[in-house]
Amino acid sequence: MNATTMPVRTDGLHPVLPQDGLAGTLVGRVWRGGAPGGPAVVALRSDGVFDLSADFPTMSTLLETEQPAAAVRSLRGERLCSVEDLLENSKAEGRDEALPWLLAPCDLQVVKAAGVTFASSMIERVIEEQAGGDASRAQGLRSQVTALIGDGLSDIRPGSAKAMALKELLQQKKLWSQYLEVGIGPDAEVFTKAPVLAAVGHGEAIGIRADSHWNNPEPEVVLAVNSRGDIVGAALGNDVNLRDIEGRSALLLGKAKDNNASCAIGPFIRLFDDGFGLDQLRQETVHLQVTGEDGYTLRGINTMASISRDPVDLVAQTLACHQYPDGFMLFLGTLFAPTDDRDQPGGGFTHKLGDVVTIQSQWLGSLQNRVTHCETAPPWRFGLRAFIGNLAARGLLRGERL
Repeated sequence: MNATTMPVRTDGLHPVLPQDGLAGTLVGRVWRGGAPGGPAVVALRSDGVFDLSADFPTMSTLLETEQPAAAVRSLRGERLCSVEDLLENSKAEGRDEALPWLLAPCDLQVVKAAGVTFASSMIERVIEEQAGGDASRAQGLRSQVTALIGDGLSDIRPGSAKAMALKELLQQKKLWSQYLEVGIGPDAEVFTKAPVLAAVGHGEAIGIRADSHWNNPEPEVVLAVNSRGDIVGAALGNDVNLRDIEGRSALLLGKAKDNNASCAIGPFIRLFDDGFGLDQLRQETVHLQVTGEDGYTLRGINTMASISRDPVDLVAQTLACHQYPDGFMLFLGTLFAPTDDRDQPGGGFTHKLGDVVTIQSQWLGSLQNRVTHCETAPPWRFGLRAFIGNLAARGLLRGERL
């Protein structure tokens, strides 16, 4: 991931919005205050934020329609507030809980993630494994591994004859790794990142475990996929990674990846329409900035053009042996693996409490979260029973429309 400056907005638009403002079909979920309050599916438009829950009580329901973007444009909905007011109230600090704020834009969808889909992050996973999760050993191993593997892995198509020949060579050199298996082998790594309804949204705290001492953000594009396997939109995501825990053993992936507040998605879903689709997504550049309370700043980019597996292939592999009747969100992986030292030489990068993580892209807007410990982040208590009960109490459950 190359260092770069976060794009500066000079167009007068709110920094959370995409570069073309509200020109796209932007949908999300907000928490409505009042009695009874609860989650609502909304559209963000130039004339305000509109609640579509009377027709689509869940985001899953909306994404199941034949043409979600057209369905959104055909509805007026109930106006809640201005877009500016919603985005300002979505900051955790100083929030007015009587007014709407953004939630993660998905609800009934399973949150899945693809790993090791970029060459540079694949090499870093090998280093984590070789280092046994010890950050102090990473730099020495990095030189050794890079010398043996080289930097041309991004040109190798996973599962190809060339990839299999490289696998045989690396096995002979005793350097083969389970991360290389999913990086250049035929089968992608796809895992469950978070339980249904557990993702946090823009402005919320994002968590790292208190016992982790080597961790980093993972800025990613997240696909919105319905039950038929149609990719209908995309959002930004932070697939927080605890490198020391996963580095000790890949079998600890669940403990490294799925923790309270460790998955952020947002700020909204941009639906595919005439102006935005897979072609734009395949060329998207995702910018990241980490700003610490200690004055430290880390910057970088994640270029989707560098991905080793096409998004369509990753969706197909996710669906190969499982069904998702409520759809799923799919993190596409990251090439971000920071190697710069934050404190002591050879220590690499790791988060500190209070770090502000900003993930931004041209088409998808800006997702911002502040780092805290999983153990002290607001606990996740609004699960499926609470969600369905809330919708029922608000009179939003009618027939099969959930």
